[in-house]
Amino acid sequence: MTEQEYIQARRNEPWREELRKTVKAKERGERARVHMPELDPNYRSHSLKDEVNLGLSVEQAVFEAGRCLDCANPTCMEGCPVGIHIPSFIKNIERGNFLEAAKVLKETSALPAVCGRVCPQEKQCESKCIYIQKMKKEPVAIGYLERFAADYERESGKMSLPELAPANNIKIAVIGSGPAGLSFAGDMAKKGYDVIVFEALHEIGGVLKYGIPEFRLPNEIVDVEINVLRKMGVKFINNCIVGKTISHEDLHEDGFKGIFAASGAGLPNFMNIPGENLIGVMSSNEFLTRVNLMDASNPESDTPVQKGKKVAIIGAGNTAMDAVRTAKRLGAERAMVVYRRSEEEMPARIEEVKHAKEEGIEFYTLHNPIRYEGDENGRVQRMQLQKMELGEPDASGRRKPVPIEGATEWFDVDEVIVSVGVSPNPLIPSTFKGLEITKWGTIVVDQETMRSALPDVYAGGDIVRGGATVILAMGDGRKAAAAMDKALKGE
Repeated sequence: MTEQEYIQARRNEPWREELRKTVKAKERGERARVHMPELDPNYRSHSLKDEVNLGLSVEQAVFEAGRCLDCANPTCMEGCPVGIHIPSFIKNIERGNFLEAAKVLKETSALPAVCGRVCPQEKQCESKCIYIQKMKKEPVAIGYLERFAADYERESGKMSLPELAPANNIKIAVIGSGPAGLSFAGDMAKKGYDVIVFEALHEIGGVLKYGIPEFRLPNEIVDVEINVLRKMGVKFINNCIVGKTISHEDLHEDGFKGIFAASGAGLPNFMNIPGENLIGVMSSNEFLTRVNLMDASNPESDTPVQKGKKVAIIGAGNTAMDAVRTAKRLGAERAMVVYRRSEEEMPARIEEVKHAKEEGIEFYTLHNPIRYEGDENGRVQRMQLQKMELGEPDASGRRKPVPIEGATEWFDVDEVIVSVGVSPNPLIPSTFKGLEITKWGTIVVDQETMRSALPDVYAGGDIVRGGATVILAMGDGRKAAAAMDKALKGE
């Protein structure tokens, strides 16, 4: 068997097994939720490029779509920040009208193939499904079906475009090409505006490209979604830093009538503990950006990243899971997640934690780093962890971690990746005079319209929220587009 045949066999077998389970369940008259086929953990934990989730087969998708009860009051839609008409696209899948299902998704979502992969449906649309709310059963797999419809359309070669209004020749600027900016750009293009997106980096896609590894979201998928926007008339300018390369005043002089700031939260937070400046201690932002965008896993690249053998990731959000699983794929013999609360409080998606455990990641919950020590060359060598216990709930509603006096332990490490949150990019808040800024550095907006204190500037995503999921950022973009359109029309 050749290497390529081996890889294909590894990809096909999980798909066949899950399909067999679905067929048997159907024969028995059961309506249990389908399971997404996944690559074998032993194989995938060594591959940066192979996507872990393999997607549903046609049979699985039709079977799962048939579980939807087509409720008279579809509460699932209440949990969707971009307002997808969920029953409509699912029923199209059940009828075998897969391309029509994709068209329904595109009516409100600029990134259906992305959202079907990375959105926390279990906390949003699926959490509102009647199966959970009334019947205490597993919800319809809305995310799986969204991915299926989008992937089917792409692979069919029959990509559709949303209906576009006639061009009105009004120029609109978008700062940042992440999910908020792309969602806003798509909606404004539908309304006939001349939309130009300015991106500071060399790749379009923002956090979708630099923050999420390809084993979870392949770049090819993001590029296809972006190319749809291009076909809709959206223009992209990369390597352009608004606030540095061009100013707010420059945009006015160039005739832009509206600006949407979606510059994200790319400023990493650290813990300010001894040893954080040692070689080998870095932020998850730096680590993932270098690996995902700068070919840093290649030792011949201009900016190779260190490939630690004993790696600790501090934090337990989705970004932390992406970082620790990337470190494993780069050759870490021991990769661990250190988190100061218990597993129940982890902000990461349940699926991401599951995948990490399957790939051999160790979890040290109720532990918190208090010191790093290095060798004679200034390279991190070990870390001291404080054992914690949970006390009373804090402002977030989660029980506050409290140190256990005298309970510490040391671990050998040669790389530490800190993933304890991010702060907003300060460039737009500091250079657009007249914006109202919070103490956290976020832009203050009217929550109904996303309009800032500057009448022509709207904002959304992490620059407003400080940290948001892809779908929440996209919801901000849609809301801002609707409000800006009304304002420009004098409504």
